[in-house]
Amino acid sequence: MALRIFETDPNAKPKQAFSDDTVGRFHGGKAENGIPVALSEWRVTTGDPEVAESISQLMGGTPVETDSTSENYIEVLTEKSLTKVVLSGADAISSDLKLWNGSALIHHCDGVEFLSPDEDKGKPCRCPALMEDRKAAAKAKRGPSPSIAVNFRLAEDYDLGIFKLQTGSWKLAEVLYQVEDALDKVNGEALCTLELELVEFTTKKGREVSYRKPVIRVLKSWNDAIAEPTPF
Repeated sequence: MALRIFETDPNAKPKQAFSDDTVGRFHGGKAENGIPVALSEWRVTTGDPEVAESISQLMGGTPVETDSTSENYIEVLTEKSLTKVVLSGADAISSDLKLWNGSALIHHCDGVEFLSPDEDKGKPCRCPALMEDRKAAAKAKRGPSPSIAVNFRLAEDYDLGIFKLQTGSWKLAEVLYQVEDALDKVNGEALCTLELELVEFTTKKGREVSYRKPVIRVLKSWNDAIAEPTPF
């Protein structure tokens, strides 16, 4: 017989914290002395030493145990800015817009309507209509930023497990519909590239600008790829 103490007071039941089913995460940056720093190659974190060692062999770098309190406390600073991955389809990508105040989520929408809390779900979020204004509001911490999650497997070691990329990149958000359309056309698992692409340009005032942006390119059906003599 189980306790039924929460049947009469369901709001008192503690929220259960579930770990997702991923074996590691890809990052385009890291924090140094509390300051975010962009990287030119992928950083991978995991809590599994065997996964870390496999990443090291596939992508270079050395597994290092950090003092992170996260379950993904082992870090590999890889030597690759591009790797081939397998996405299950458009359902491997989730995206929305979020604004946080510390650990509190104070705005959650899809760009047109609120997604939470329940009492506001479906109501107009009143975010700016123009992309430029959205970005300006987000930069000023007055509006939400993209929250994009991509789940994938490594093409070179499919059975290693599922990895996740979590990014707030506006550049990826702007073309995400194109990636999802390409995945829908494959209609199944797709071989893709995941890259930290270098962007360089000169502003009208003559200032040199360079940065890395996450890019997903859909190549072909995974079934077609593995049927080829040299799939990768």
